[in-house]
Amino acid sequence: MQNAIKNYITITAGYWGFTLTDGAIRMLVVLYFHSIGYSPFEVASLFLFYEFFGMITNLIGGWAAIRLGLNVTMHMGMALQITALAMLAFADTLLSVAYVMFAQALSGIAKDLNKMSAKASVKTLLASSQDSRLFQWVAILTGSKNTLKGAGFFLGGMLLEVFGFSQALLILAVGLLILLVITMSLLPNNLGKAKNKPKFSQVFSNTPAINWLAAARFFLFASRDIWFVVALPVFLFEHLHWSFTQVGSFIALWIIGYGVIQSISPQIIRNHQASGSTAKWLALLLALVPIGIAVTLMQTNNVTATIIIGLMIFGIVFALNSSFHSYLILAYSHHDKVAMNVGFYYMANAGGRLTGTVISGLAYQSMGLIGCLWVSAGFIIVAGALSMKLPNDSTAT
Repeated sequence: MQNAIKNYITITAGYWGFTLTDGAIRMLVVLYFHSIGYSPFEVASLFLFYEFFGMITNLIGGWAAIRLGLNVTMHMGMALQITALAMLAFADTLLSVAYVMFAQALSGIAKDLNKMSAKASVKTLLASSQDSRLFQWVAILTGSKNTLKGAGFFLGGMLLEVFGFSQALLILAVGLLILLVITMSLLPNNLGKAKNKPKFSQVFSNTPAINWLAAARFFLFASRDIWFVVALPVFLFEHLHWSFTQVGSFIALWIIGYGVIQSISPQIIRNHQASGSTAKWLALLLALVPIGIAVTLMQTNNVTATIIIGLMIFGIVFALNSSFHSYLILAYSHHDKVAMNVGFYYMANAGGRLTGTVISGLAYQSMGLIGCLWVSAGFIIVAGALSMKLPNDSTAT
């Protein structure tokens, strides 16, 4: 057990460091390119390859991890992120939309290799009978990751304002390179490597529970990104006239709080069974939040307070949804197929983020923030409906 805890701490530390750079680069790209005249839809388009190649990576990455080892795919992700950061930092004259989209494609591949490897590793470190510990370890990993992602948003906004675009990216690349060397020296080479090599055709799940959960995940994460990725930071910058650091700090604090709630979600959701009914009610509760924010914005002049309070409530309920979903995919998966199931599941997650990102730019340009909130609520309701198909315990899979 001591060895498992050591590996868990190493994996978590690597995931933390990567996540800092992932949050920072997103905030850097959104704020920098909007400040030099890009429209909301053009800013959203910069992330299309990030999410699209994330989908492909999740589909292939789980299969590759079983054959190569989860530590190999995790470090491949870190190396690709360093490459993406360096590409943007050293190419002031090449910062066209196509060039940035290509760099973001590498970053998307990197992010999903790292995330899939870290989360699947947790399952391999624990026995099948340790469901309660599994929920706790996944919740801590996911919650702490999002707390660090929030810190990354703050770091990105602060570095942009203090050092400028290129130097900020170089600082991030050097820090991640140091962490890559450390984790490579600590993790075993055969982590998550299967004795029997699966065929590529097996990457698509034939377990109904996992397919329904992946579909619900698609709509859940699309609902968040519809108003959070482009619409919210642009709204704060354009309409409330916040500075780069203020926007980065606010979103950072939100994500940090969101991560804290994820980390303690096993204490809030007392039923640790793999319950589809819990997922359904959590989704329907979440749908009420963007509806409430939209209705309030239509009736009040106190926009700032409405956004801040509404986001706090949304963050709490969304964190419970996300954390419970992350537990369900591991609970529904057998040890010998966990990497492929997690990869398939996060392919749906990336597809939802891609869809939400595109809609965020288009909806904000045509309907404003309130329109984005109504579309978001519709997607959450669909996620809740799909969750009705989930079984109420892991043995049903």
